[in-house]
Order: sequence, then structure tokens, then C-alpha cells
Amino acid sequence: MPQYQISHSPRLSGEIPISTAKNAVLPILAACLLTKEEIILHQMPRLTDTGHMFDILSICGATIRQEGKTVCLRVDAPQSPMENELMRTMRASVLVMGPLTARCGECCLSMPGGCAIGQRPIDLHLKGLQKLGARVELSGGLVQISGKLTGANIYLDFPSVGATENLVMAATLARGVTRIENAAKEPEIVDLCHFLSAMGARIAGAGTANIIIEGVETLHGAEYTPIPDRIEAGTLACAAALTDGHVLLQGARSDHMRALLFKLSEAGVICREDKKGLRLMGKARHPMEARTLSYPGFPTDMQAPLMVVATQTKGLSVFLETIFENRYMHVVELKRLGADIRVEGQLALIQGGAPLTGAHVTATDLRAAAALMLAGLVAQGQTILSDPAGHLMRGYEALEEKLRLLGANTGRIEASP
Repeated sequence: MPQYQISHSPRLSGEIPISTAKNAVLPILAACLLTKEEIILHQMPRLTDTGHMFDILSICGATIRQEGKTVCLRVDAPQSPMENELMRTMRASVLVMGPLTARCGECCLSMPGGCAIGQRPIDLHLKGLQKLGARVELSGGLVQISGKLTGANIYLDFPSVGATENLVMAATLARGVTRIENAAKEPEIVDLCHFLSAMGARIAGAGTANIIIEGVETLHGAEYTPIPDRIEAGTLACAAALTDGHVLLQGARSDHMRALLFKLSEAGVICREDKKGLRLMGKARHPMEARTLSYPGFPTDMQAPLMVVATQTKGLSVFLETIFENRYMHVVELKRLGADIRVEGQLALIQGGAPLTGAHVTATDLRAAAALMLAGLVAQGQTILSDPAGHLMRGYEALEEKLRLLGANTGRIEASP
């Protein structure tokens, strides 16, 4: 079981490179199922989630070769992963549904799992595929999809990122034109569409609420580098804001982080674009209000890290979580460190300014794990963060090491099982 030791840290300073975005890489890897030609992907992050996706693609028939951070994939004869433990434990496994159905005319897989932060049903994925002409059957925890796909008009009741990705991928090989209305606008959606276009797909409107896909007969191979991780960059930006830091985040895209940067700026942090990335200077000193929304609103993945910043700003900060109904699980752990937080339904009230004290805390999900590590940077004494499910390694490439390179007192220790 991985554990992390964090001690009160001095001002963070220096430069650190931002890894490639997990949330961009996973759908791009799934999209490799759409062609029989070779795909070459650069700057692949070393994460357990990407490793799991490699395993899933291997079960689906992919041949994978990795040299450093470059990955070469080829899928000559794709097949369904069927009932597999990885499918049940990893949320992003559902992303193979659209590509397999589009290329093979059928798909059978287990219902997906993931972090316990909410229900996150896949009904929008399935309804969209049905609109494209697929037949869907649910039985014994399995999803069975079959049929030749034909372009259609699809309206998403909610701008779901996963459903948008699945349906865009499926539509690339569907006969005719598909229009997806109320589509998700996240940078990772745009990146997926750019990758698909590099494979020969015909897509317009990526990054808007209306995406139009003109189906083609086949897609070809491509070479591609996905975008940097805006959530990792945001997490490190919060670490700088907590410690009165001066940090350059190499490669960070400020245009992908506007909502967070506005909040940090309002709190007193200087955020400047740099030719190398994004520069953060100063300490967050003013309370804040944050309401999580679909992109370009404030991201739910940054709610927990920013809440840690709020615990150190004098005054009352107010957070409203509107995306996931169970995303305040980190609050109990922050209270162990001395944070003054009250949760009322979707609302969290943070009375900032109280000092934090080191304690033993447990990661409840991916972003909570990162938030607790940040809290340890400003807590007096030593904080031990236990991560029995390995959440942190799912989405952050050696976060404790990157913080340490900036001057933080962080390290990983292995606890006995």
C-alpha cells in the first residue's frame, strides 16, 4: 500500500514540466481501435490508468510497443474485452465501446467502475449509440451492442465528456453525417477531435456545443502528441499559492485553465503567461467562491485542491459542487488536519485562516489524494497520507517528486500490506 510523508514546506520555487493529460490520453488510446494502421503517440504519462488502458487494448487485440515515452499501437483484428476485472474497476474502460461498435459492428463489455465520487451512469453513451442505429442489451452486468451505425442528430441531456468522446469516435465510421448537440467543450474533447482528424476523420465544431462528424469508410494511422494536463498544472498552481511560491509550470496551457486562474488571481496570486508555460507568484490571501460547472466553468477536478487553498485564506469561502453528488469526501480528512469546513448538501463553507496540524489521513479518490498532499505542505509537523487504492498514481505522474523538485518536503514510503 503506497503511503506518502509530507512535512511543512518552505516557499516553492523553480521550474517543473507538466505531464501529458491523462484525460486526453485515455480517449485517444481508445480511438486507436478505429484503424488497422499503426498509431504513434508521444509523451505518454506513466500512470496506472494508462497502464490499465494498455492492458484493455491488449485484450481487445492491440499490439503495443513502448520505447521511453513513445508508444506504437496497431490493432489488426479488434475484439470485445467481454467480462474483465479491469473493465469493472476503471471508468475510462467504457471509451472502447464507441470505437469497437463502429469498426466491428458489435461490442460486449462489463459495466465500468472508477472513483466513488458519484453515480456517473452511462445512459447517455447508450442512448447516443441507439440513435446511431445500434441495438443495446444489458444483462448480468454486461453491455452488448450491435448494428451498423448510421449518422443521426443526437442531443445530450447533459454535456457529458465521456459520452461526447464515445459518440464522436463512433460517428467517425458511421454512414452519413452525425450532429451532436449540447456536446462537452473540454480541451480534451478538442484534442481527441484533432487526433481523429489526423487519422482522416471529418469533424467540425470541436470545442463548441455542436459537433458535426461526416462519417468516412476507414481511418488511417497517425503520429500525435496529446495536450498537457491542465489538472496537474492546476494542482501545482494551488501548491504555489499555498506556499507564497514562485513557480514556472513548463508547457502549461493557460487558455485551458482560465476558471482556476481567475479564482487564484482574485485571491491575490499573480498568474502570468510565459513563453515556456505559466508562471505563478505570491500567496492566496483572500477568501473565494467557486461553483463547479462543465467547461469552461470551474472544473470539479480542481475543487478539492482549491479548497485546501481556501483553508489558508482568512475569511469565509463558499464552494458549490454541482457535478458529482459525493465529491466532498476529502472534507472529513481535511478536518483531521484542523480545517474548519462545514458541508450542507452541495454547499461547503470554509472558514479560512486556521492553522493545520499534521496527522494520518487517507485518500478517498484521485483528486482528494492530491488535495491532502497539498494540505500537508502547510500543516505543522508531519502528515502521513495513506492511499490504499493507489488513487494518486492513477492520475498524477510522480506528484510527490515534482513537489520535492520545487522544494517541498514530500516523499513516498511503502507500507507493509
